[in-house]
Amino acid sequence: MLGFTYRDDELFCEGIRVKDIISAVGTPAYIYSKSAFLTRYNSISQAFNELTETLICFSIKSCSNINILKELAEAGSGFDAVSAGEIYRALTAGADPKKIVFAGVAKTDSEIEYALKEDILLFNCESEEEVINIDRIAGELGVKAPISIRINPDIDAQTHAKTTTGTKENKFGIDFARAMQLVSRISHFKNCIIKGVDMHLGSPVNSLEAYSEGVERLLDFAGTCPDTVEYIDAGGGFGLLYDEEEIPGFREYAEAIASEVQAAGKKLIIEPGRSISGNAGILVGEVQYTKSNGIKHFAMLDAGMNDLIRPAMYDAYHFIWPVSTTEMPDSELFPELIGGGIFMPQDVTGPICESSDIFGKEREIPELQRGDLVAIFSAGAYGFSMSSNYNTRPKAVEVLADGEQFTVIRRRENWDDLLAGEIKL
Repeated sequence: MLGFTYRDDELFCEGIRVKDIISAVGTPAYIYSKSAFLTRYNSISQAFNELTETLICFSIKSCSNINILKELAEAGSGFDAVSAGEIYRALTAGADPKKIVFAGVAKTDSEIEYALKEDILLFNCESEEEVINIDRIAGELGVKAPISIRINPDIDAQTHAKTTTGTKENKFGIDFARAMQLVSRISHFKNCIIKGVDMHLGSPVNSLEAYSEGVERLLDFAGTCPDTVEYIDAGGGFGLLYDEEEIPGFREYAEAIASEVQAAGKKLIIEPGRSISGNAGILVGEVQYTKSNGIKHFAMLDAGMNDLIRPAMYDAYHFIWPVSTTEMPDSELFPELIGGGIFMPQDVTGPICESSDIFGKEREIPELQRGDLVAIFSAGAYGFSMSSNYNTRPKAVEVLADGEQFTVIRRRENWDDLLAGEIKL
């Protein structure tokens, strides 16, 4: 948990007490550590670039605030976008368009035209029809479209069923047989040039063998492609410590992926998201009420599944603990802080009118009381970026901590924001 520590019974983000941030901005609040983002990005970059030339393209969908993208762009990051809106975010943040790759199975004509005009690095193409369409639009604009063929390698990386992307059951990529047929006809596409071959196995992927096998298959396929292919894109999906998982280090991922790419003389692209952003952010909510029915104990926060949907959507685990506490568990997240208190099993819930609005069931944590602040950890990835206005709730404030200072990087929405796009008849 880079950037987050408990000191004198208080949770700090970098050099600032979290409760002092909350006193200024209220709850629910997403709080990010600038140093955590940059440390993780630099660690990945160093691990891979020591082995072969690697373009790190941060997955915008994991955490998309333009201020965070700006910090990563200044550190040298490229970006993995899955919509024209994400390309727009990256460019607004100062990204180099020649460090942007554009993925997605259903790119619209307007999105393709926008990306071509902005002169991005690569379109990751996921069907023959998409290549035909990009070729047509590029011809109308009088440009050459740089494309990468996204292969579906049919590798089960043992991720959650809703986050696997590399098997034939998934909508992503092109199977090898059809991809080879596409390459054999590539000369018919006068306005496209194949610059890369890519894949994505899902997320989180803790199997090094899955990456090794996938990269080997990509390189075999690249050998059948024109010699214009410069890039091998191994995708993202690197694991993240949410609880006590066994997760490879970045150097181990690099050795599994980069060594063969280096030997083939190709440039490597990877698309990490959660492994950079996940543990760089927390969601803080305030306990509104507690209750017991004789069987279950509940602590109900003002943060809900509209703010953080991962537990409801993926049955995802997030470490939960009070912001102010004299007790700490023996946890992999905070190994230096060990307590021995007797904790009460509690369901930590939100206010949404859905039974799935639960952040954690039967969590053995210190007994919570009305007014307590609670931190939900590892919420930097797919937290705010997947949030919504469900139940007509304003989206949370986002805060970026940097040393002893913090800045609001997205204000809390108000009621006028909720109705701003609606037309009164």
